[in-house]
Amino acid sequence: MSTSSVDGMLVAWGDRLFYGSNHIVRSHTPSLPLHAQATAVRQRIHAIVVRNAPQMMVKVTGGGRGMAAIAAHLRYISKSGRLPFEDDRGEVRQGREALRDLADQWRCGGARIPERSERREAFNIMLSMPAGTNPEVVRSAARQFAKAELANHVYVMLLHTHQANPHVHLGVRAEGHDGRRLNPRKQDLRRWRQVFADRLRGLGIEAEASSQAARGSRHRTERLWQRKAYDDGHGSGRGGFADAKLTPALRHAAHAWCEIAKALASSENLADRELGRSVVNYARWLPGMRYKPPEKQSQRELPGLGRTSMQKTRPDLGWER
Repeated sequence: MSTSSVDGMLVAWGDRLFYGSNHIVRSHTPSLPLHAQATAVRQRIHAIVVRNAPQMMVKVTGGGRGMAAIAAHLRYISKSGRLPFEDDRGEVRQGREALRDLADQWRCGGARIPERSERREAFNIMLSMPAGTNPEVVRSAARQFAKAELANHVYVMLLHTHQANPHVHLGVRAEGHDGRRLNPRKQDLRRWRQVFADRLRGLGIEAEASSQAARGSRHRTERLWQRKAYDDGHGSGRGGFADAKLTPALRHAAHAWCEIAKALASSENLADRELGRSVVNYARWLPGMRYKPPEKQSQRELPGLGRTSMQKTRPDLGWER
């Protein structure tokens, strides 16, 4: 397969795997040429299946229903003013007096926030990376993230390093400068993870924000002996992935990984074919897959997935060289 055809397939299926299960694929880097977009997909695939890049986290941990709750949270994350905090204008302040001034600005900046409210007047967002990540880079990435995603809102950010994983707390006033209120939804959190991971990568930190379905994460597990027994034709796979109902997201991710592996395997580039083998080794254990042991295949086949009676929900990852 020509390089341009491989690039097109990688962009199409990589976009579906990493950005959602909708069948209408929209490029998230429209200003880049096709080859540059495909290179970015290859890098993400390599980070996941070869280097096991760390997954970053974006989490909404709650929000204040009134100024009393907001002020209490600001005191908590700043350790009563002992930690320096940075606002949306880039001003860094510290101390109890500065903290009280900040609370007064939030209370009266825009529509007045009552001491107690029936609705959330602020949201608490946490951006986190695993232990060993440079905390200052996490802070810089969080600053870029906030400027990109929260520019319409008043916010304050603080870096915490006292725990194993460096993380940034973002307190965001719900009402925006234009009067529109922040209301984070599932798709917003998904986008926020992608943006934060992109900012980290731009600062030289390897970070991934792939979905649980793309990583094959699920609550039910299957023991190794159960998987091998099922592959050898023994047992029913009861209690594991074989009988567990696959969600549409997991089935979609399995299909996307299969198509990516096939595209890489058909490439004229040796590095692509090697990456394709790594994808097979990674994806053969994901939910929705069935691994066919190498000794049961012809020498012209790479290790892939066997064809079973459940082929409609368990895609075949095998291919011919």
